[in-house]
Amino acid sequence: MSIWYWIFWLSIFIVCYSYAGYGVLLYFIVRMKRLLQGRNRQAQREFLPEVTFLVAAYNEEDFIAKKISNTLALSYPSDKIKIIFVTDGSTDNTHHIIQQYPAIQLLHEPARRGKMAAVNRAMQQVRTPFVVVTDANTLLNKDAVLLLMQHFADDKVGAVAGEKKVMAGEGGAEAQGEGMYWKYESALKKWDAELYSVMGAAGELIAIRTALYEAQPEDTILDDFMISFKINMKGYTVMYEPAAYAMESASASLAEEYKRKVRISAGGYQSMGRLLPLLNPFNYPEITWQYISHRVLRWTLAPLCLLLAVISNIVIIIIDGRSTYVTTGILQLCFYLAALTGYVLARRQTKAKYFYVPFYFVFMNVAVYAGCIRFFRKKQSAVWERAQRSTALQ
Repeated sequence: MSIWYWIFWLSIFIVCYSYAGYGVLLYFIVRMKRLLQGRNRQAQREFLPEVTFLVAAYNEEDFIAKKISNTLALSYPSDKIKIIFVTDGSTDNTHHIIQQYPAIQLLHEPARRGKMAAVNRAMQQVRTPFVVVTDANTLLNKDAVLLLMQHFADDKVGAVAGEKKVMAGEGGAEAQGEGMYWKYESALKKWDAELYSVMGAAGELIAIRTALYEAQPEDTILDDFMISFKINMKGYTVMYEPAAYAMESASASLAEEYKRKVRISAGGYQSMGRLLPLLNPFNYPEITWQYISHRVLRWTLAPLCLLLAVISNIVIIIIDGRSTYVTTGILQLCFYLAALTGYVLARRQTKAKYFYVPFYFVFMNVAVYAGCIRFFRKKQSAVWERAQRSTALQ
C-alpha cells in the first residue's frame, strides 16, 4: 500500500481522536470507574479556611468598579478572606478607583512587565494557606469561593479550577463559537477531573494551595496553564468545580478572538517546551495520557493532520480514483465549504450556528498555525495585550 494511504487514514484518526474520540473514550472510562468504585464523594461543605482573593488588572477602569462590587458581595466569612488587587503597568484610572475601597489591598507599580510578573509579586504578599486567582474582567457567582474551598478538605487536592462561562449576548460568530467551544471544554474538564485531574485550569478562576505555588518566569504566556501543571508535577490533583463560575463576555469581534487564539497557541508551544517531563508516562503515569490527548495533540499533530488529510486525499484520487476516496474528498470539500460559508456569514454578522461549528473549528486550527509561527519567530510577548470584549456583562 502506498504511503499516502497510511498518511490519509492516520491523519483522519488523529484528528477524530483529538477532537472527539478522546472525549468519548474518557467518558466511557469514567463510567467504568463509577461502576467499579462508585461516584466520587461530594466535597465537604464545612471547610472554611482563611483565603486570599487575588485579582490581576490592567487598564480596566470601565469595568473595575463592577468587579469590586462583585468581589465584596461574595458569600465568604469576611474575617477569613483578604482581598488583593494588583494593577502593575496600568496607565488609566484603575488603581485610583481601587484606592477608594479600604477593604482591598492595592499593589501598584508603574512598570509594565506582564501578568505573570504581577501575580508573582502579589503572591509574595499572601499569608493565607489558600489563594483564589481571578481575572479583572469576570464576574463570579456569590458562592464561588465557598465552593472552591470545600475541595481542599482533601489533602491530595493542590488546586481547584472553576467554570468559565462565556456570555454571548448579542454577539456574532466569535460569541457563538467561543460559547460552544467552552461548553465542550467544560464537559472534558469534568471527566478529566473525575478520572484524575483537570488538564490545565483556566485563569478566569482558580484556587491554589499557597505552599504549592511556584513562581513562573516573567515571559510565561499561559500563566494559568503552567501554574496548574506545576502543581500536578508535585503529585497533587487539580479538581473541577462547575458550580463556581466566572462569567466573561465573548470577544468583541472575530479579529479580537483570532488575536486571543493565536496568543494562546503561542503560549501552548512555550508551555509544552517547559513541560517536557509530562510526556514520560514512567514519571507521570496518572497524567501523561490525559495531557497528550487533551492538550499536546491539539497544538501539534491535529492541525498538521488536517492539512495532510486534504493533501493525501487529493494524491490518492489522482493515483487511484476509487469511489471510497472520491467520497472522502467530497466530504472534506463540503466541510470546508461549510466553514467558508460560516466565515462569510460571520463577516456579515448573520447568525447561523450550524455553520459556526465547522467555521470555528477551522478558525481555531488556523490560529494554531499562526501561534506556532509566532512562537518560533519569538514574536509573542508575555506582556498584557488587553483583548476587547463584547458588552454582555456591562
